[in-house]
Amino acid sequence: MLCDEKGRRRALQLLAGAVLAPIGVGRAADSVGPPLRIGVSLSLSGAYANNGDMQHKAYQLWMAQVNRRGGLLGRPVELLVRDDRSSPDAARAIYEDLIQHNRVDLLFSPFSSGITYAVAPIADRYGYPLLAAGAASDEIWKQGYRYIFATIPPASRQTVGFLTLLADAGISTLAIVSTPDVYAVTLVDGTRKWASEYGIRIVSTQGIAAGTPDLEPAARIARESGASALLMAGQFDESVRMTQALKRIGWRPAAFYASVGPTLDKFGDELAGDADRVLATSTWEPRSELPFAGSADFIRQFNSRFNQQPSFLAAQAYAAGQLLEEALKRVGRLDRRLLRDTLASLDCNVIIGRYTVDQAGMLTRRPPLIIQWQRGRREIVWPPEVRTSIARLGL
Repeated sequence: MLCDEKGRRRALQLLAGAVLAPIGVGRAADSVGPPLRIGVSLSLSGAYANNGDMQHKAYQLWMAQVNRRGGLLGRPVELLVRDDRSSPDAARAIYEDLIQHNRVDLLFSPFSSGITYAVAPIADRYGYPLLAAGAASDEIWKQGYRYIFATIPPASRQTVGFLTLLADAGISTLAIVSTPDVYAVTLVDGTRKWASEYGIRIVSTQGIAAGTPDLEPAARIARESGASALLMAGQFDESVRMTQALKRIGWRPAAFYASVGPTLDKFGDELAGDADRVLATSTWEPRSELPFAGSADFIRQFNSRFNQQPSFLAAQAYAAGQLLEEALKRVGRLDRRLLRDTLASLDCNVIIGRYTVDQAGMLTRRPPLIIQWQRGRREIVWPPEVRTSIARLGL
């Protein structure tokens, strides 16, 4: 991990960027203090269970490695993990309890923009720095919080690469279908903002309820709008159901982008060949050729420990651990105010790229990746500097 104070080294300019039992491993040989307890709420059941599981595993891997190195501040790390059941209300209660009753030393963030939005004021009120490893909605960083830090590019900029690909291919009309969740709304707002800059005209916008089982009516309306491209903003289920709906009505847009779902292996497992050509935004991919320090080693160790490939969600959680570790080393003691100040000024390259934030705590200077399913696997198709394949667009 390459770290330096803001304004100095500029490596990788483009991309360098119910209660469960504590899962702490045995105390490291040179850890002499009491455990450093880190509390976290994760979606281990409910709608986001697969995503929460990935982040849970990544936090476990990071903790095991830290403890082998002697822990943090001379203390072994112990995680206190609770299941928020993919519920913002449950997460609020959990974070209050972690702070007030369990009196944890530090916090990790939950998964999803909606749940992070719900717990952010709690962390901020009690003065606990929170590295948001599973949230991208800009709305979180518009609330004036001082203790919330992004680790991934904001949702408002996540379709810029997709719009660039459309413009380069001469595709000029776009239809949008969106759920009302915080992340999807921000993604769509950002797409609206940037589309005109790339000469893209949005000809249809539809809102649907989250969890709508049949998206064929929405797909038909999008096709009848005359759009050449389609954007589905939602979660995993919406990405799968829209792909299936497009097949049923026999429409193959020149470009089809869906948020969240296509970034996961499960998307390909469920759809097989029907996943081909679907585009999405990712923050990281399990490709050893990516120019991020430590990324290849992370892939190897995650595979070895859990017998599966890590997703971008796992990499985000692991990177949050890296950043917390580096910031604590600089502070040299458990002082959450100084930790907050250090995270605000840190300029680091972690396994997902460069971390540096603005005054609001929002990540800057690192664009996300655009991936596309091609022949049964995800390929990076944007930006050109790290692409593994050319985007396949057109009818």
